[in-house]
Amino acid sequence: MKKVAFIIVLFFSISIVAQIKKVEPPNWWTGMKHNQLEILVYGENISQYTASIKNEKVVLQKVVKGDNINYLFLIVDVSKATVGTFKIDFSKNGKRSNFSVSYELKERTQGSKLREGFNSSDAIYLITPDRFANGDITNDIVKSMNEKTINRKDDYGRHGGDIKGITNHLDYISEMGFTAIWPTPVLTNDMKQSSYHGYAMTDFYEVDPRFGTLEEYVELSKKAKEKRIKLIIDQVANHIGSEHWWMKDLPTNDWVNYQKEFLEGTIVATNHRRTTNQDNYASKKDKALMAEGWFVSAMPDLNQRNQLVANYLIQNSIWWIETLDLGGIRQDTYPYSDKEFMSKWAGSIMNEYPNFSIVGEEWSLNPLLIGYWQDGAKNKDGYDSNLSSTMDFAMQKLIVDGLNENETWGTGFVKMYEGLANDFYYHNPSAIMIFPDNHDMDRIFTQLKENVVNTKMALGYMLVLPRISQVYYGTEVLIENSAKLGDDGLRRTDFPGGWNDDEVNGFTGKGLSAEQTDMQSFLKKVLNYRKNSEAIHQGKTIHFEPDEGIYVLFRILDDEIVAVILNKNENPISLNLNRFEEIGLKGKTVKNIISEETLIWENSLRIDKKGVIILTTKK
Repeated sequence: MKKVAFIIVLFFSISIVAQIKKVEPPNWWTGMKHNQLEILVYGENISQYTASIKNEKVVLQKVVKGDNINYLFLIVDVSKATVGTFKIDFSKNGKRSNFSVSYELKERTQGSKLREGFNSSDAIYLITPDRFANGDITNDIVKSMNEKTINRKDDYGRHGGDIKGITNHLDYISEMGFTAIWPTPVLTNDMKQSSYHGYAMTDFYEVDPRFGTLEEYVELSKKAKEKRIKLIIDQVANHIGSEHWWMKDLPTNDWVNYQKEFLEGTIVATNHRRTTNQDNYASKKDKALMAEGWFVSAMPDLNQRNQLVANYLIQNSIWWIETLDLGGIRQDTYPYSDKEFMSKWAGSIMNEYPNFSIVGEEWSLNPLLIGYWQDGAKNKDGYDSNLSSTMDFAMQKLIVDGLNENETWGTGFVKMYEGLANDFYYHNPSAIMIFPDNHDMDRIFTQLKENVVNTKMALGYMLVLPRISQVYYGTEVLIENSAKLGDDGLRRTDFPGGWNDDEVNGFTGKGLSAEQTDMQSFLKKVLNYRKNSEAIHQGKTIHFEPDEGIYVLFRILDDEIVAVILNKNENPISLNLNRFEEIGLKGKTVKNIISEETLIWENSLRIDKKGVIILTTKK
């Protein structure tokens, strides 16, 4: 009889504990500046229970009930807590304790708070994981997920690339000369279609099992760090996927924007008018629709004005920084979120990690908008984003136009020359990110009309600018999407050699054309020189106005001078070097970092063909 009673009690306890489906964040750390912790507890009728913590070093300051009976938010002070676990007890009807859960406080990684983010010494390799390399074929299809198929012929289907595929090729990435990797999101994206890209997350604390496990994500970071490669996480604070578990059971009546309309069957879309963030004349309606409207119908817009949502997102970012030992964050659709929240979000992270880096996506061709979002900008409205870096879409466009256009008074290289002059406006130009393309753009080789020489000029120029550099995977082997301009799926095509049955292998060079091999070698030489060039990392920049189809730029620090010569002339030409007298190169030996030939910088330089020349005084 006692045995039966014990079984009944045990079953009752297990069933009660099973009511708790989520506790987020799953753990925290001691010694954090963010020590007022908001713990989300989700479970059936959980708000009917009274939560308590009996631990003299952990204080339950406040319990917030959601509008939904299935949520509790516990505000817990862990400022004096020590490493270990503490219990959160749940009781009902005055009972001592119906059940409890253990919550772990971990010890921080040594030096965590002083971690270095990415900076102008870094060259970042942007990767779409599903399209880079398939390191584990056993996770290609997960039957419990909404999208169960894999089809490499479908531009918008899953192809099978994963975290393991990136880890397996860290040697290649390192040898190419990259110092950081930015994989697009790998958290669970349990959408019914196009789930490969990761930007419609359905769980902020779970790695998508088709990409791998949390342990494999941590392993990627650890092995990358061993090779002096930083890991950057791609996050989305603006929206979630419509299949997110919240959307099945929303915590509050205002958890997402336009929630009432959504529940009534209407989606209110954003107007995409990003200038409303800065526009003195913008109507309240336009401002609200920009920040609160949904990005697309499948991506519910989070209401960061709700303090519970705001705290959740801030903690989630900090949790991933600590868990993965991150070297940076890239924040998607930056201007679409509530801008006061974004300032607080970035400020909270930078307060915890003063040397960290965050880059925000502001897809604008207007330098005024790009500069507005960078920390330290002297904005007339007093706004400070606390954001260390923004993305230089404006300069990217000018480089493409400058190379595609013929040379006239107002076209060609002068677009690049005058575009770079906009740096006078930026608070910190060297902390801005430049790139030839990314996962949302046509491939640079396609943008430059499959002109190999112009592609080399674009890359050579970008990689010596006073900027953080980012290169999209496959650029080194001339991946293009000319057959379908504007097609996101084709822009994110498979890297050759990432699958066992690939006939061409970009990692080993097998089957590459002469042009592909040459481009790969070119980029490898430039990146590896850049990796160790203090003049490129932090030197002074001087450029001279384009003349006779030639544009010359210098980076200078102490005895290291780097000269970049861009030439559009198809026939041989003699470049007058006396024009650059102020640089102080006359009589010095310089080396071509591509051909490794040396020459004395005298009165003139014969240039035999169109292209880019990069010279250095560094031995």
